[in-house]
Amino acid sequence: MNCSFEFLIFNFKLSDSVFTIFNVVRIFIMATLAFFVTFLITPFWTKILYKHNLGKQIKTETAFKLLHTEGGSIMGKIHKKKEGTPTMGGVVIWAAVVILTLGFWLLSKWYPNSVLGQFNFLSRGQTWVPFAAMIVAALFGLLDDFLGVLRVGPGGGGLRMSHRLIMYALVGAGGAWWFYTKLGWDFINIPFLGDLEVGWWYIVFFVFIIMASAFSANETDGLDGLAAGVFLTMFGAYAAIAFDQGRMDLVVFMAAIMGSLVAFLWFNIYPAKFFMGDTGSMALGVTIGVVAMLTNTPLLLIPIGIIFIMESGSVIIQLISKKLRGKKIFLSTPIHHHFEALGWPETQVTMRFWMVSAIGAIIGLIIFLIDSKIPPISFF
Repeated sequence: MNCSFEFLIFNFKLSDSVFTIFNVVRIFIMATLAFFVTFLITPFWTKILYKHNLGKQIKTETAFKLLHTEGGSIMGKIHKKKEGTPTMGGVVIWAAVVILTLGFWLLSKWYPNSVLGQFNFLSRGQTWVPFAAMIVAALFGLLDDFLGVLRVGPGGGGLRMSHRLIMYALVGAGGAWWFYTKLGWDFINIPFLGDLEVGWWYIVFFVFIIMASAFSANETDGLDGLAAGVFLTMFGAYAAIAFDQGRMDLVVFMAAIMGSLVAFLWFNIYPAKFFMGDTGSMALGVTIGVVAMLTNTPLLLIPIGIIFIMESGSVIIQLISKKLRGKKIFLSTPIHHHFEALGWPETQVTMRFWMVSAIGAIIGLIIFLIDSKIPPISFF
């Protein structure tokens, strides 16, 4: 009996008839494992954060200096009670994903024909770039968070926005180089119209998508549970898209992220025990941008990432208005702070934004499914 069990475990090979079923099982198991790994490491990381007083400093000004009123920053007044709450909580999200990714990759090397070896989802064509981008962005974000805790930098601590944008651009440039030179991609899908070849402009577009998604993610991370909930619906939508495209390793990778996000939300919903921090928002923002490019659906970020557009758009509109008119349009930006300033309870803002994000994700999926089932109009 033991010999038969060992043969099954260490000499497991998939037949075509069970391939899809196995992948579905792999997706759910990886999401479950990510949830429990995150849930287990969170208390240890939280203890470290509290022990060393790695708390959030409520800045008196933003990178764009848009939150000031005569009495001081609206955001600072509303969120002053949160000062000292540990930041860098996003470490548990990407750390759990890294543990599972490298763990199953090693098992695939040690036992290539085993069941456990078949669970490996680190592959050159699907997950190398998003995995590497996530780690690099997470480390950049961790540096930013640490400087913020130490109050090193402008506006109460942290990197300048210009420095962050440079970091986003560097990560985006690395991904663009890989896609353009190694994978040979130089086209962008336009829903209902097909692929548009853009040549080397693909690199510029790639960098723009990464910078936009990372910046927007950073702006969205401002209320308890807000960013994590939005990311959950976004990764869910892109996991469905990748599944339809047959990119199973990528789906499993995103399932691990989603499982980790659910566990993170357990501790991050109001009142949050810790904040995601830039190490989480930057890592996830860059990753979702890379996934959008890898699935060749970057324009679907418009509906799927509708909250991102609202958040970053409000900051940009506010900046332009103050520069050109000398007046503010919103009471405070990003826009979730505007609704707080109007008197909406924080939990109400968060839940309504989750609803809008879910609706946007559904619309994006509908567009993708319709587009994938009908022939493109030959304009290009």
